[in-house]
Amino acid sequence: MTPETVGYLGKAREFLAKAQDMLADDWPDEAARAAYLAGFHAAQALILVRTGKVTKSHSGLRSTFARLTKDEPRIDRRFTRFLARAYAFKEIADYGVGPQAVVTAAEAQEMLDTAAQLIDRLAQILA
Repeated sequence: MTPETVGYLGKAREFLAKAQDMLADDWPDEAARAAYLAGFHAAQALILVRTGKVTKSHSGLRSTFARLTKDEPRIDRRFTRFLARAYAFKEIADYGVGPQAVVTAAEAQEMLDTAAQLIDRLAQILA
């Protein structure tokens, strides 16, 4: 693994730890946002290894990750769905207002669990 790839996986683990702390402190919207960023950085590591470059936008990351993993049997399709769903939670945390802009603790926990699984899977594949 290159130092840059190790860096992306390290950043992913940092955001996962932050997400766990935020959820424990009863900030589920921020926890879900951090879980998305954990997945984002893990996906960047894979994209970097497979293409030699990183994406410049969130939508670019999601579409590139989906394209690169669509025929990869070691990467479950639920990880592509996770990136899209978790990004929606990031938008709620960043921009949402009012009673409809809520992330529940259960939703945040699901995002954390899936982000952890994605990081572990990509670290195995990239090792």
